[in-house]
Amino acid sequence: MSARRTKFYLDKQNGKWMGVCAGIADYTGIDVVWVRVGAVLVTLMGAFPWSLIAYFAAAYFADKKPAGLYADRDDEKFWQGVRTNPTRSTRDVRSKFRDIDRRLADIELYYTSRNTRLADEIERLR
Repeated sequence: MSARRTKFYLDKQNGKWMGVCAGIADYTGIDVVWVRVGAVLVTLMGAFPWSLIAYFAAAYFADKKPAGLYADRDDEKFWQGVRTNPTRSTRDVRSKFRDIDRRLADIELYYTSRNTRLADEIERLR
């Protein structure tokens, strides 16, 4: 069974303690330093017992990030975008495919239309 790229995983490889903050950073695309700073600030500003309970619950219930989840950095950025805004990601992919289709149609039109200069060059090469 392949790993789902839209699921939250603990990132123990890049984590300091249990990998929860690194997993949140990987899931959202936010730098891990800011996630850690935010977790400490939330804990110190009055959410002390609940933030630690949530941290340990996430560490207990979440799966470890599988090796090779992303092919490269661009793949990782793409899936972070899908997780944060799936509608925009779908729209971007659809737009890219429309652009590719349009460009292929232009190439097809160019090569299937009567291009006398190209036909003359081909005949001259024969």
